[in-house]
Amino acid sequence: MEVDPEQSASAPVTAVPAPAVSEPHPAWQRVLLARHPKRPHSLDYIERLFTDFQEIHGDRAFGDDSAIVAGLAHFEDRPVAVVAEQKGRDTKQKLIRNFGMPKPEGYRKALRVMQLAAKFRRPVITLLDTPGAYPGIDAEERGQAEAIARNLREMSRLPVPVISVCIGEGGSGGALALGVGNVVLMMENAVYSVISPESCAAIIYRDSGKAEQAAAALRLTAEDLESYGLIDGIVPEPAGGAQENPEGAADNLRGFLRRYLDELSALSADRLVEHRYAKFRKMGNFFA
Repeated sequence: MEVDPEQSASAPVTAVPAPAVSEPHPAWQRVLLARHPKRPHSLDYIERLFTDFQEIHGDRAFGDDSAIVAGLAHFEDRPVAVVAEQKGRDTKQKLIRNFGMPKPEGYRKALRVMQLAAKFRRPVITLLDTPGAYPGIDAEERGQAEAIARNLREMSRLPVPVISVCIGEGGSGGALALGVGNVVLMMENAVYSVISPESCAAIIYRDSGKAEQAAAALRLTAEDLESYGLIDGIVPEPAGGAQENPEGAADNLRGFLRRYLDELSALSADRLVEHRYAKFRKMGNFFA
């Protein structure tokens, strides 16, 4: 059948609608914000919140781990100890900091500083920002699991106030090893989970490409964790995220630290330990 060229030219053309582009799930959006390359890291907060920071290196057993920064400082003229997980900004820094994934010597260094703080009655402030503890063979050979377990036990009985803040990624035991605090806070766009969305998707769905779906199932946002009673507060971030205004994000965190340090400093050493134990003991569901 032949088509009349004139008739064909005059025929109306039906536009084909463009395929709808679905927005990423809000949980996955938070994951992307928590991993934003310009998001402030621990040293950025230390620079803005603390004075007279004196870093302490090494675990007195093997060596120094640059993925964890620890030392003594002052917060508004109050002596404190700071223990933080540090990611790198560029490729060179990322390699030095091992992409923010601590090894056993890092956790042992952290514990050394926290025990030093307990000796001199200094509150401990920890900053959590890691995709997880380093899973390499060398870390396993040097006792990665034991180092994390020891930190969990020893942090639970520190006789000083402990405040933990998840500022970016809180990945599994790698973050929890520094997260046994009387008060646990999260930045608004931080995430805190037992496993990364990619690893969860690879295990549950047999497809790491389904990380967005896994992020939604993990309930890893600050709002989710607060609703379950797993954290004590959410630190608001400036519009667009902390990376848009690091000064504003630090100022917001400053107010929370001031408030909780004042509250916890009024408690005795025994009461602090009881408070911390009871807080974590009531988490989760248990079946007979």
